Amino acid sequence: MLETVDKTKRPWVVVSIVLATFMVAIEATIVATAMPHIVGQLGGFTYYSWVFSAYLLAQSTTTVIYGKLSDVFGRKPILIGGIVIFLIASAAAGFAWSMASLIGFRLLQGIGAGAIQPVSMTVIGDLYKLEERARVQGVLASVWAISAVTGPLAGGIIVDNFSWGWIFWINFPLGLLTIAGLGLFLHESIEPRKVKIDYLGSIFFSVAIVSLLVMLTDTDSGFGILAGLAAVFCASGALFFLQERRAPQPIISLALWSQRLIATSNTATLLAGMALIGLTTVLPIYVQGVLGRSPLVAGFTLTMLVVGWPMAVMLSSRFYRAFGIRSTLRTGSLMFPVGAVFLLFLQPESSPISAGIGSFLMGFGMGLISITSVVLVQESVEWSMRGSATASIIFSRSLGNTLGATTLGAILNFGIVHFGNGDLAAQLHEVLNQPAGLADLAATPAIRTVFHSALHWTFWGVFILALLTFSTTWLIPVSRDAGRKNARV
Repeated sequence: MLETVDKTKRPWVVVSIVLATFMVAIEATIVATAMPHIVGQLGGFTYYSWVFSAYLLAQSTTTVIYGKLSDVFGRKPILIGGIVIFLIASAAAGFAWSMASLIGFRLLQGIGAGAIQPVSMTVIGDLYKLEERARVQGVLASVWAISAVTGPLAGGIIVDNFSWGWIFWINFPLGLLTIAGLGLFLHESIEPRKVKIDYLGSIFFSVAIVSLLVMLTDTDSGFGILAGLAAVFCASGALFFLQERRAPQPIISLALWSQRLIATSNTATLLAGMALIGLTTVLPIYVQGVLGRSPLVAGFTLTMLVVGWPMAVMLSSRFYRAFGIRSTLRTGSLMFPVGAVFLLFLQPESSPISAGIGSFLMGFGMGLISITSVVLVQESVEWSMRGSATASIIFSRSLGNTLGATTLGAILNFGIVHFGNGDLAAQLHEVLNQPAGLADLAATPAIRTVFHSALHWTFWGVFILALLTFSTTWLIPVSRDAGRKNARV
């Protein structure tokens, strides 16, 4: 447990956690903005989505493990250890020589990132009383909004003026300052405690998800290979569920997930995560390759997404008081598919402002869905299960991100093959695998039309997922009075 920390030192611990949170938060927007340029230099556009999927898969599968390890070995060594892994992987990613090496280093980055968010939140819970915690959590929430603005700006400036490796190397000053702050100001004494970690469940889960992702991505393989991957997915999935039923402390508590409120909330969160990661990975490509705008402009369309999210969170308590939690959830979540509709009407002559509006509306809808789901899930269980219930929401969102990045990436690749009709598809891949590939699409209207059509298939995928998310929120059991008593959250 943490020793009593002098109140004059607690702000320095919070500053350290803010830096660590910012380092992870900016990763999404800065990498998404720079990826079209990176894939133009490294080639391998077919595996574009794997750069995101590998990171998210590693992060989602290690989050629960790090939380339990922090109970055994303490918060500080686990948090610092995660940051060190993240920095080593960042250094290596900046020197990646191929898409395969970049994906591998991103996987290692995700392993380190898996420790940062859950353990940081746990440290805040250890240091501050309940009545003080809301103020600190508000500070951490603002970090995501700040990263939404600075990430695309930094990504655009770096790819336009420097080596793209700096999008990873800029993590070093943030990481080193975080380690120094935690080392100097965070002190704890560890009480011996036995915790059983479900490593076997983690292995089965990882094998199942990886085999599914490869199936979705490697569509050129023969029937025998795809059938083999399907068999591996089914077998490892079945073993995973059997393991979770017998494990003393499973990764996913089947008893917890059997509750209707938790199951529907987590399902809505998973679907929303799939839609949002699809938007995050595809929209910058469309803005640069089809609309012909700079990486900086493409990045700022994503900024609207992450601006809308924290804005909805900040306004949620007022909505609860005025309309109740049920009306807030169901009406607010309607903004999610409405925002996706804007993407369906994008054309090569469209303004990026239209993309920004759609992005903002989806972010606002996601903000209401996420905060309301957390409130409902936390209030539906006893205190002793609250941590596991909250972790299930984070896990669902991460898993949705992983599946969404790969699924929508597969739709994009299939769309290119379909609309490219052989020769044009090959020419498009050849152009995209050049350093200035997206910028060159404007000079070849036929190829740009293929890219536009393929990306629109992906936008339809985002819209369908957003519509399913909205529909699922209506299945969440919520009383009319729930939420008004929680309006202070």
